[in-house]
Amino acid sequence: MKIRQPVVAGRFYPANKVELTKLIQKLRNREQSSVNYSIDKNTLIGGVSPHAGLIYSGWQAIHLYELLAKYKTEYKTFVIVNPNHTGLGHGDFNTCNYTHWRTPLGDIPVDLGLQSLLQIDTDNQAHDHEHSAEVQLPLLQTTLNYCFKILPITMNRQNPDAALELAKQLHTAIKLAKKKVFIIASSDFSHYISPRQIESTDQPVVNKILTLNTKDTYKCIKKKQASICGYGPIMTLMEYSKMESDASSIQLLAEGHSGEIAPSNQVVHYISFMAYRNC
Repeated sequence: MKIRQPVVAGRFYPANKVELTKLIQKLRNREQSSVNYSIDKNTLIGGVSPHAGLIYSGWQAIHLYELLAKYKTEYKTFVIVNPNHTGLGHGDFNTCNYTHWRTPLGDIPVDLGLQSLLQIDTDNQAHDHEHSAEVQLPLLQTTLNYCFKILPITMNRQNPDAALELAKQLHTAIKLAKKKVFIIASSDFSHYISPRQIESTDQPVVNKILTLNTKDTYKCIKKKQASICGYGPIMTLMEYSKMESDASSIQLLAEGHSGEIAPSNQVVHYISFMAYRNC
């Protein structure tokens, strides 16, 4: 076993198992009544989940995981596509050669079989100090009652062409693997803007995301100068969803910002989405 040790436990979420479980249960208890379970009637493809400290963004992220917990399908693997905040690693995308990722709640195996079907560089440096995949793991571990694997992919180049390339690789590999796979795009939305700016900066981008048009989404992000850190992973999910079904849709689940927890004029915006195939 080669284990990727947690690097943001104690900062982005509690390092103590009991405290971490209590925090996530608190998120679930408060948000369950407002989760849109109607999407559960459709076939889930993937989702967008924020990756800040759980006390800030967990209120939005938990909506995605509550839907997964209620859904009858057991996914064998969760592919987590996340941005590269550190700048470490090389190439457009990076997997890792770890066999497991560890959190205070236990070890999660990496789907090395699915990983071997991808033509993607392996570079642990891109993952060793990156928080945006790790923060998703305790949420998966707490809400799901079955065993699963993960495949973290750090995205270094974020644009429509890169998103389409990665989506094609994932779609082909998953079909070859013949297994149930769920795609998680890890991203926060705009950083350090006033709550008033959210409507003018991020809402136009959200409107484009809902159309599943990556080129228009990218143009809007650049035009609005929206500091959305994981727009590449989001666009990858958008392209993958269209490959999965001509009747695919994406829906906003929950949104909020850090100022709702710690009042400030400089906040980070968080949104969770679900991508699904209409029956």
